[in-house]
Amino acid sequence: MAFDAALTHVERSLSAGLKTIDGDSARPQLEKLERELTVQRDQARNRGTVDRDWFQQTVRWVTEWVPDTEITLLAALGRIVRAASLSA
Repeated sequence: MAFDAALTHVERSLSAGLKTIDGDSARPQLEKLERELTVQRDQARNRGTVDRDWFQQTVRWVTEWVPDTEITLLAALGRIVRAASLSA
């Protein structure tokens, strides 16, 4: 599932000590993202759809702090909405 792949990417980023665009530790943001992905994954399973408002807000938030070199994290998030669109 796309949520699981995004969670795996977050875990890798945590292990690698990802830095924000400002050079600070991204751990707080990654931990928040991990919590939100877990909650949204469970809700999407129950609803059968992804909360598009949550998704859009999350992508905007991630682009505020993730370095340009880490666009794979955004790509992992993008797969969530694409998978939801295909299953709808």
